[in-house]
Amino acid sequence: MRFLHLADLHIGKRLREFSLLQDQEDILTKILDLVAIHHPDAVLICGDIYDKSDPSAEAVEVFDQFLTGLAQYGQPVMLISGNHDSPERINYGSGIMEKQQVYLAGLFEGQLQTITLADEYGEVVFHLLPFVKPAQVRRYYPEANIISYEDALQVILSATPLDPDKRHVLLAHQFITAQGVNPERSESEQISIGTLDNIDASVFAGFDYVALGHIHRPQSIGGMHIRYAGSPLKYSFSEALHHKSATLVELKEKADIKIDLLPLTPLHDLREISGPIEKLLSPEVYLAADRNDYLHITLTDEEDLVDPLVSLRNIYPNIVTLDFNNSRYATADSEANIANINNKSPLELFTEFYAYQQNIELGDSKRAIVQKIFQEMEEKH
Repeated sequence: MRFLHLADLHIGKRLREFSLLQDQEDILTKILDLVAIHHPDAVLICGDIYDKSDPSAEAVEVFDQFLTGLAQYGQPVMLISGNHDSPERINYGSGIMEKQQVYLAGLFEGQLQTITLADEYGEVVFHLLPFVKPAQVRRYYPEANIISYEDALQVILSATPLDPDKRHVLLAHQFITAQGVNPERSESEQISIGTLDNIDASVFAGFDYVALGHIHRPQSIGGMHIRYAGSPLKYSFSEALHHKSATLVELKEKADIKIDLLPLTPLHDLREISGPIEKLLSPEVYLAADRNDYLHITLTDEEDLVDPLVSLRNIYPNIVTLDFNNSRYATADSEANIANINNKSPLELFTEFYAYQQNIELGDSKRAIVQKIFQEMEEKH
């Protein structure tokens, strides 16, 4: 049984003012080419289909074209929602889609959806677990003591019998660690601070392969068979040195697994370059790579520059970030950061932190609750 493991498409994502839809269309077309070449028996897409819970019409159209392209090859497509997705939106039309062998699991409804395929070694059961929070699981298991995300998954998987004579594959989108060791993360992921989100890989005992989404760097965690596919594109400059791929998995008999990483080459790379402006504007530098890549440029000039961004964009049109690294800016930046924090109230700092972590603004009702808490704390002290 051979299947292609994908995750974290984040269709509709932007790099500041730059839309990545053209880049995403290109990489999804290249994934379709891989399907045509390797003929997998199934394609797994493990969450964060879209970058927002309310994607644009253009983002939905890009994904629709991708699903249509996959469907023409005739293999089953299995898809779960991620923490960026709207479960209801992902679930929409699931009954109709199933007739085309496109299986959508956007909503957790108390038990895992399963799809069974067969090959010369017997049956392979695919278990679809969309992104879940403890509160969602408590609704279906009110008698269970569910506090953490790990509690939630343990309850779900304990209620999922695994026939030892069959091979079992789980699709999931959660933050998995292994005996306290975290996966390698990047800035484009939103992981809560603390330990409640952490789920130890030991909960997956009995599964022959666990297809994960959520972390953007391709990697295994807690064993070769528990794997993050990673995102098909680089979505932050912390990923500049990553090598993106699609994961091709081959399951033969139980415990006989082979993993191949199929390289994915982007339309435009994400790169970081630095140096004095005169050097960066020289042909020997800008002709050495694609000038249309998305760039983080750091200028090291000590003297004042007049409109350096204008000069640089004449050569490099897709500059996402421009900053400076010299003696004057290092001092000024440190002082500015201290002053910025000191000039903000606890409520303002919490509001910014919440927006950064949750990718949504703190609503008026929640803001009032937090403000009341801070006021009570001030009164006590």
